[in-house]
Amino acid sequence: MQKQKNVFIQTFGCQMNKLDSELSLGLVRETGYGIATEIGDADIILYNTCSVRAHAEEKVYSHIGALKARKLREPGLIIGVLGCMAQKDGKQVFKRSPHVNLVIGTRMLHKLPDILRSAEECEEHILAVDKDQFFSIPRFVNGHDNGFQNYVSIMRGCDNYCTYCIVPYVRGSEVSRKIDDIYSEVYQLADHGCREVTLLGQNVNSYGKGLDDGSNLARLLQKIGKIDKLERIRFVTSHPKDVTKELLEEMKNNPKICRYLHLPAQSGSDKILQKMNRKYTSKHYKDLVANARKIMPGISISSDFIVGFPGENDADFNETVELLNDVRFFNCFVFKYSPRKGTVASRLKDDIEEKIKKDRNQILLNLQKKISLEENTKLIGSNFDVLVERLNTKTFAPKSTDKPEESFQGNFMGRTKYNHIVIFSGEDSIIGKTVSVKIDNATEFTLYGKQLN
Repeated sequence: MQKQKNVFIQTFGCQMNKLDSELSLGLVRETGYGIATEIGDADIILYNTCSVRAHAEEKVYSHIGALKARKLREPGLIIGVLGCMAQKDGKQVFKRSPHVNLVIGTRMLHKLPDILRSAEECEEHILAVDKDQFFSIPRFVNGHDNGFQNYVSIMRGCDNYCTYCIVPYVRGSEVSRKIDDIYSEVYQLADHGCREVTLLGQNVNSYGKGLDDGSNLARLLQKIGKIDKLERIRFVTSHPKDVTKELLEEMKNNPKICRYLHLPAQSGSDKILQKMNRKYTSKHYKDLVANARKIMPGISISSDFIVGFPGENDADFNETVELLNDVRFFNCFVFKYSPRKGTVASRLKDDIEEKIKKDRNQILLNLQKKISLEENTKLIGSNFDVLVERLNTKTFAPKSTDKPEESFQGNFMGRTKYNHIVIFSGEDSIIGKTVSVKIDNATEFTLYGKQLN
């Protein structure tokens, strides 16, 4: 009898990649493969990759290179590259790393078991990169493998073609799943213990495109919100040009929807936003945030920024600093611009010195840390419902304490509906449950407190 092959997947990149890996593991398990939790126990090693930045790709190639010696010792070892980098580079992966067996693009993951069987039967390179716009990886829901938090894909692809972004080229055009199919998946997850879902899409608030039944994100949220056993609903990532009043009103009226929007601004300069093809102005963005806060006071809004985009001068950057000061984000992710081959921006001269990029990056990070600490400190004394996610083993020294030498260690970590991370002490049996916590200290990244119930 042939030995069962064990599959190991290492994931790089966004939440959609994490979900694709989870669904892929479920699919191969259902078709007779075992799952390895350690790379050393695997007969098949797969890397699910990201192409948003060059650093992410080089990291994958470094991991692949580290397997070369093992491949010589174990000729039957199967090594595969999945996802965005596979879709973008195709057969170039084989040229750079000949010991790789498989290259499987973003739209072929549903065929993974068949491709793995083929790889077991032949020694030739297998390239599976297709441009089909629609595919679905089935989800196998059961009480053992699905936890109390889950990602659910509601759409794939992106039609925005921001000039710096490779996503539309590797993920394809926007395709939405039917509301009934999404509802059925979330219902099954909730029935098996899931308490929080995060709805995923490259451009999640344009959900409904391609469907002829009037579906949109607000109506999807309304339907999912009726699932009794589900406590919380999150969604990412939103494009500022596609946020509607209907969506904001549904967030306000539906108590299960978390009061949190990740709303990438990318720049505060209208000149740079136009060069990025973002299709909104800084004023539009500020007005949108003001409207969201008027409808839902206290809503947390986070953002992404790119510094050093081609042509960004000091005045442009200062407008980005002004945007941070005006909006006072909950959190921000800041990236130095690097050209991605195949994008429109890669044809522009990368004319900002690396030192200037680093300086601007640090200025924004430091400013955001200052804002976050000030806003978090205001929450001391407040009570929050916290969904407990995991044990905490780290010790922290909150900056707002009157005695800086004192440290705080809680044994649990969870999140509020506003996406605050909360560390507190509690009982061993509360992971996966929602408890009330009073906040008594804070840093720029974390709230600290005591359980009330």
